[in-house]
Amino acid sequence: MNALPSPHLSRRSLLAGIGLSVSFLGGSAFATADGPLSTRKMVVVICRGGMDGLTVSPPVGDPDYAGLRGDVAVPADQALKLDSTFALHPALTSVHALALKGQARIAPAIASPDRARSHFEAQDVLETGAAQVYGVGSGWLNRTLEVMGPRKVEGLSVGATAPLILRGKVQAASWSPGPGVDETARLPTLLQDIYKADPLMGPAFARGLETEAMAQAAMPPPAPKVIPASADKASMPPNMMGAQTMVPAAPNPKQGREAARSLGATLAGFMVQPGGPRIAAISLDGWDTHAGQVGQLNSRLSYLDAVLDGLNTGLGAEWSNTVVVVTTEFGRTARVNGTGGTDHGTGSTALVLGGGLKRGGIIGDWPTLKQTALFENRDVTPSLDLRGLFKGVLNEHMGVERAALEGTVFPDSAGAKMVTGLV
Repeated sequence: MNALPSPHLSRRSLLAGIGLSVSFLGGSAFATADGPLSTRKMVVVICRGGMDGLTVSPPVGDPDYAGLRGDVAVPADQALKLDSTFALHPALTSVHALALKGQARIAPAIASPDRARSHFEAQDVLETGAAQVYGVGSGWLNRTLEVMGPRKVEGLSVGATAPLILRGKVQAASWSPGPGVDETARLPTLLQDIYKADPLMGPAFARGLETEAMAQAAMPPPAPKVIPASADKASMPPNMMGAQTMVPAAPNPKQGREAARSLGATLAGFMVQPGGPRIAAISLDGWDTHAGQVGQLNSRLSYLDAVLDGLNTGLGAEWSNTVVVVTTEFGRTARVNGTGGTDHGTGSTALVLGGGLKRGGIIGDWPTLKQTALFENRDVTPSLDLRGLFKGVLNEHMGVERAALEGTVFPDSAGAKMVTGLV
């Protein structure tokens, strides 16, 4: 792996404290293209764990919303209004400001082709871009780099290891400002998938997760352990190597937003360098909210908002050449459960941001929350295939031909209608 310099050394030490690393795709970091390098850029943010779309973009104007959501509903007088039906969560202040300028839109009923509600399966389908689970062994962003031609574009992933979405024939190098987070961080949600069908272990494990979530919500988060930026990987404990990154909460909201904004600005710093990467992916964990959802999502959405704000401001003039898509593997149930949370669902919300977006309303259709309109009488019914959204961004914004999109990047996706008119 190549040792790569930070674009902003002052940010390096801060990121070391929140456990982030960066991987660059394309053989050598920031290789110069053989021909004229387009300025178009794309960032994909994956919110792992099943982000609740009805909290991200609450349909406060839907007459069934408040009744289904109960205590986890976002109050209409606190929500950041978008139109007569939809708003944004009050923590998404930066996203809302962009939306008012026509630089952010929502897709409020979107999903991948997977319907199993399993973290394992849904994340595989999301990141491989396949029509079915385990249908492809590489990630669709990596295949995008392939079809765009050798050395025509560089890719980057933020996380302790390159996520599946960026794995494939294009090899990765890495840069790490600090350690990853213990690889057991995501273990509970994965074990839940394993035990969900067990009549004894399934309910017991679910109750254990509920208790743990409520306990965490009641306690202030610990301060993150800071390892100096100069620390060498060889000196790190074995369980810190190659772990999937989950950014720990900061001791207070202000510090958390500052760290998140620095993450976004640092990523932007890499992307604006001459010959820098044009495609990036970020993974943010911690969205599996079976209990105590309100407090958890207040914190996580504030962090996400600050990351996007840092990316926006850090890109400067290049923001007009960038499209950012925030997505998740599945949504949550429309109804609140008995522990102040929601369970694995189907349709969720994707955020699409960028300085070159065309003004418009929601992306896709809204199926409403009427009981007869719910998917399997429990979830938001998807009206839009996630692959169609990504095909539209890659085609209109990045210039990838439709034949390559439907033959290589998203195989067997001809039935997923391409979203057009975004840029």
